Amino acid sequence: MCVTFCSIEIGFHWNVSYIYFMRVNYRLISVFILFFTIQFATVKADVIDDLAALVKAGNSKELANYFAPTVEMTILTAEEEYAKPQAEAALKDFFSKHAPSSVKIIHRVTSNPGYKVMVLSLSAGSENYRFSISLKNTSGKFLITEMRIEPNG
Repeated sequence: MCVTFCSIEIGFHWNVSYIYFMRVNYRLISVFILFFTIQFATVKADVIDDLAALVKAGNSKELANYFAPTVEMTILTAEEEYAKPQAEAALKDFFSKHAPSSVKIIHRVTSNPGYKVMVLSLSAGSENYRFSISLKNTSGKFLITEMRIEPNG
């Protein structure tokens, strides 16, 4: 009887240790999964968020890095198709006259893997603008093909 009791007691301790071991492992695995999910979520920044930050900074030079070879631009009332350097100059001119004070993403379309659209609300002093950007996936990189800056109001 003691032998049976001893084996049950040993078996009970083994089960308790195993359960404790599995709980610890489950927690560790959960922490690792959470950590890697957060890492991948923060590593892959969206091009729309990057462009919104550049618009807010009024950084036409960095925005030009996202331009396609030709960009169809509408700035206020002027509509033109520009080569990349001319598009940068036109945008730089706009930002020099209308320095952004705040930018808010009001719409984004990312459902098509080859095409993205973003619409921003841009405040520059007492003036407000609707800033629309269309991007096309070219060789794995999204490039700006169309940009519209229109008075909002």
